[in-house]
Amino acid sequence: MSDVNQIVGAFLPLIILIVIFYFLLWRPQAQEQKKRKAMLESLKKGDEIVTVGGIHGTITALKKDTVIVKIADKVEIELDRSGVGSVRS
Repeated sequence: MSDVNQIVGAFLPLIILIVIFYFLLWRPQAQEQKKRKAMLESLKKGDEIVTVGGIHGTITALKKDTVIVKIADKVEIELDRSGVGSVRS
């Protein structure tokens, strides 16, 4: 019986460390990825966005993996959906 207690006692710090990493790192990161994926999937024409590079513009067209963004009069750029940093409200 004492051998089992020694084994559990030896692995307990490792188990606690794994649980701490799960709640402090992995879980919040997964939740953030879910939010970002939902934001990218909900993009629509007319949304005002900011790219990851800091360019502000308005979506004029959507394709499967890209968006067309108007950044000035008669100036449009095409970028990957993953290049959209946030949607301005």
